[in-house]
Amino acid sequence: MQTIFTPNAPEAIGPYSQAIVHNGLVYTSGQIALNSQGIMNEGDIQAQTTQVFENLRAILEQAGSSLQKVIKTSVFLSDMESFGAMNAIYATYFGDHKPARSTIAVKTLPKNALVEIECIATI
Repeated sequence: MQTIFTPNAPEAIGPYSQAIVHNGLVYTSGQIALNSQGIMNEGDIQAQTTQVFENLRAILEQAGSSLQKVIKTSVFLSDMESFGAMNAIYATYFGDHKPARSTIAVKTLPKNALVEIECIATI
């Protein structure tokens, strides 16, 4: 297993890695709307989803992958009413590529984030 770290995404805020590479796959940790300096984007669901995808992109690129190689995402929303707005931003990052996805409503997320997304991608 290889631990992935990039300064272009927020450092882990707990005892975990930004991502792990194993057997040709990269597994990202869930990303919330922290920027690379660890400052929370307090914007709406679209602004937070954009920051999350910028974090995921940076981590995937550090691992030798990309958003176009994502196999599966898991999306966690603090309010399912935000689904449509999150989904609009989500679609812009994947275009015609449509990874498998789960979307789950949760009670709360770290730092009161509105969205958290993790993914699995090939290298």
